[in-house]
Amino acid sequence: MPTKPDTALSSPRQTEAVLDIRQLSVHFDLGGNLLGRLFGRGGGRVRAVDGVNLSLQRGEVVGLVGESGSGKSSLGRALLGLAPISEGSIWFRGQDLATLSGRRLRELRRHVQMVFQDPSAALNPAMTVEQAVTDPLRIHGVPAGERRPRVVEALERVGLSPVELFLSKYPSDLSGGQKQRVVIARAIIMDPAVLIADEPISMLDMSVRAKILTLMLDLKDQLDLTYVYITHDLASAKFFCNRIAIMYLGRIVEIGDTNEIFENPRHPYTRALLAAIPDPDPSRPKTADLLRGEIPDASRPPSGCSFHPRCPVAFDRCGWEPRDLVATLEGHWLRTSPSTYDLERSRIANLDDISADGGSETVLRPSTDASPTDLVALLSEVRREDQGARFWEGVDEISEEPEGVRVRFHSGEDPVLRRNGDVEVACLLY
Repeated sequence: MPTKPDTALSSPRQTEAVLDIRQLSVHFDLGGNLLGRLFGRGGGRVRAVDGVNLSLQRGEVVGLVGESGSGKSSLGRALLGLAPISEGSIWFRGQDLATLSGRRLRELRRHVQMVFQDPSAALNPAMTVEQAVTDPLRIHGVPAGERRPRVVEALERVGLSPVELFLSKYPSDLSGGQKQRVVIARAIIMDPAVLIADEPISMLDMSVRAKILTLMLDLKDQLDLTYVYITHDLASAKFFCNRIAIMYLGRIVEIGDTNEIFENPRHPYTRALLAAIPDPDPSRPKTADLLRGEIPDASRPPSGCSFHPRCPVAFDRCGWEPRDLVATLEGHWLRTSPSTYDLERSRIANLDDISADGGSETVLRPSTDASPTDLVALLSEVRREDQGARFWEGVDEISEEPEGVRVRFHSGEDPVLRRNGDVEVACLLY
């Protein structure tokens, strides 16, 4: 990736907020099974976006960065009314987009446009380039006599010239980079104020990615655009963005100036994402801060800090719970022989039930051929085997009782974004 141009390094021209997102949530209902629906019990809710606050200044490029499943695309689609808004507001030019629908929302979409990830899927294969780029003008009632000059101007702006060579072509006649230029031309033809770019280069060849980002930066200056850049790629975000918001499980966990995020990351998740960026210098030492495990189920987010099951520096107040005990036992059994697993697993009668438990304590019940003392011995062995496991930081007490072994956890806290230096971070370390 080439050096970031000076245009991307410059601050927004004004301090005027173009978009003001307040406590925005996007939740999707899970259908559940037929029996549950008959008795009025759904299958839970996926918290794709969970209480996000974000203000975009005019001329700014804000990156939303995180793994797949972190809520980036759901947030971007909610800004266009393409995903259901459960709570919160999106203020744009004195109007709350979350309250609009139908014709009024369609009128506002001329000011907020989207560049999708896959240009091949975003273009109708039966439409020529001219028809595809003209379509927004037709939908919004621009007189027919004004359409072609505007299409020609838009295509020239995105570098598809001479325009006459492209107007009659179909998407199948174009390369991936050319298709994405057509998509960008279609997005800018109504003179929007905000462009939401959802992974706009991830489907393109490496040779054209920087060219597309440079084009978008040029368009930002020429058309006074504000960008929301959605990506899992921190390297391209560093090249493209003024500010970066790190998202995890539907929430922003760290947000700040791009240079500050890269030079002094606070949140352990941010540090892990940065550590995953490939380093072309083999002589540099490899970091041990790489992410472990997978992003949790958004329909049952972890208690306390949602990142704590994967965090290398989690401690007692991070929100440990019974399912973390199950995960710790399962990790232990992955390192043992099948015969040891069969023996130890058979001693616990209610392990499957514990994984669904909430709260700050649980009871391991022994099977008929085991005793509470056997379970205490098992937990002691697991703890000795992996003394560096962060899980044990959250265990307050293990007590043997007649019905089994009670495991109590320290009270957890749900961190909120707080100012720390030049960034905001949601972590109990700060």
